[in-house]
Amino acid sequence: MAARERVIAAGVELVDGGKGVRFTVESGGRGLPAFAIRYEGRVHAYLNVCAHQELELDWLPAEFFDADGALLVCAAHGAVYEADTGRCAGGPCTGGGLVKLAVREREDGTVVVEA
Repeated sequence: MAARERVIAAGVELVDGGKGVRFTVESGGRGLPAFAIRYEGRVHAYLNVCAHQELELDWLPAEFFDADGALLVCAAHGAVYEADTGRCAGGPCTGGGLVKLAVREREDGTVVVEA
């Protein structure tokens, strides 16, 4: 394990287009909300902060996807984001996007984020 990696989940916890895993990352001496999801077989992680307003996205704890499991949705005002890139795909986030975090799934199945 690299010195700055932190385990955030077991890979089996993340189902394609399903519930995510919430965690925090440290920045400037404070903890920021973040989440990881699986989309098309790959794990992706983002700060849990909408590009439109600084609100957390999940409509229920760790629920980030739309009904089709294709786009990430901000529950507060309907901004939608591409699950694999975090780019705005519609709504009031036009021109913005989610802040992507460095994350990977190890061979042993654990998911780690660069802390």
